[in-house]
Amino acid sequence: MIDTDNIYLKRSARKTVSMEILPDGRVLVRAPWRMPEAQIRQFVLKNEGWLEKHLEKQKESAGEPVDRLSMEELKELAELASKVIPERVSYYAEKIGVTYGRITIRNQKSRWGSCSSRGNLNFNVLLMLTPPEVIDSVVVHELCHRKEMNHSKRFYDEVLRVYPEYHKWNKWLKDNGNAIFRRMI
Repeated sequence: MIDTDNIYLKRSARKTVSMEILPDGRVLVRAPWRMPEAQIRQFVLKNEGWLEKHLEKQKESAGEPVDRLSMEELKELAELASKVIPERVSYYAEKIGVTYGRITIRNQKSRWGSCSSRGNLNFNVLLMLTPPEVIDSVVVHELCHRKEMNHSKRFYDEVLRVYPEYHKWNKWLKDNGNAIFRRMI
């Protein structure tokens, strides 16, 4: 049974509903402004199995000792990211056929990357602790939002056209990402 006290709702101008487990174990449900609460509850209940499985996985890894990053290590990672990520963005933007705005490297606690409607890209400094293929998968994901600002079939078709191994590396990130996030918290 899901602990509903641990679920937080965030409404925005999106078209779909999604669920995300934050590193601290809270569940964030993102939903469109006009979606009825009953429909949101139905979505959560429909995905209860997925949610419980991933919350359990997170609890199991929470007991493991964490090698926290120092400020100096974070700075070094940020310097490396500011060299590596723009190169990957430039390479894949040409393959995808899109332009982009500013690239920002951030210390984020729950996101690997994002793309604004203006084409500005944000990437998490912690990507430097992942395999290069994961970095590429996140870069491609965010750049494909320059063509499709959603997670539709067309969006994923474009991602897979450019990066056929996307699902493999996205799974790696889902399996290992929380442990990496915990190094910063």
